Amino acid sequence: MAVYLAGSSPRKARELAKALIAVTEKMTLCPRCHNLAQGDLCWICQDPQRDGSRICVVEDVLDLFFLEDTGAYQGLYHVIGGLISPWEGITPENLRVDDLLGRLEEGVQEVILALPSTLEGEATSQYLAKLLREKVRVTRLGRGLPVGVEPEFTDSITLGEAMKGREEV
Repeated sequence: MAVYLAGSSPRKARELAKALIAVTEKMTLCPRCHNLAQGDLCWICQDPQRDGSRICVVEDVLDLFFLEDTGAYQGLYHVIGGLISPWEGITPENLRVDDLLGRLEEGVQEVILALPSTLEGEATSQYLAKLLREKVRVTRLGRGLPVGVEPEFTDSITLGEAMKGREEV
């Protein structure tokens, strides 16, 4: 951004500054799912066509945007706001877990964990799965080979996950 601004006119920099101020004044976090919102609720929580029986848990709003961009999911979301990381001092109490638990009373039947395949993401997924398993069905995103990648150029963990997650053809 700094490189862009250095090569831009002062007028463009002022326009960008105004846009950033407008975002902070007009945008809030949805009190239900913690997505970005311009009113009481975000556009997803307001949509009556969404499947309210499913909640997809994501780390942050950017993950929500990427999943939403696929068009493959029509349920609701919950932005957890981080990942468990004891060495960084992030514990479950620092995440929006209580809000997620409160939402289960709204007829939720499945919670989909769409958290990263990192040490912190796995720790958070395992924690949530243990907490939610007795209340609702808990699933996670499929794992394995990305489209267009040959097995010989894949790490052994990804290849192993692909083998475990194989499906009927």
